[in-house]
Amino acid sequence: MIEIFLGKYNYWIYITLMMIGFYAMIAKQNLIKKVIGMNIFQTSVFLFYISIAKVKGGTAPIVWEEAILYDNPLPHVLILTAIVVSVSTTAVALALIIRIYKAYGSIEEDKILEMSK
Repeated sequence: MIEIFLGKYNYWIYITLMMIGFYAMIAKQNLIKKVIGMNIFQTSVFLFYISIAKVKGGTAPIVWEEAILYDNPLPHVLILTAIVVSVSTTAVALALIIRIYKAYGSIEEDKILEMSK
């Protein structure tokens, strides 16, 4: 039974990171902390996809005589695109937080909701 947990330790790390990010997005009232939680969540998904691309005994996807089995390059390509989207999302979120701060004078969600009533 212990081999199941030790053999899949990377998945436990991803789940832990994902839950930390999810907790930060749900439980925190500060908008900056919510964005940081979103980034942690996204990073855990990136790490998960990159880890499933590795094939035991596989080599880099470059054609050469000694290569018999190749690693899957598709998740790496998808994650590069996802990283660009993640950075863009973070930039837009931070820009919106700046606008919210200028309008309401706070970045705490409960205070903003009180002021908007």
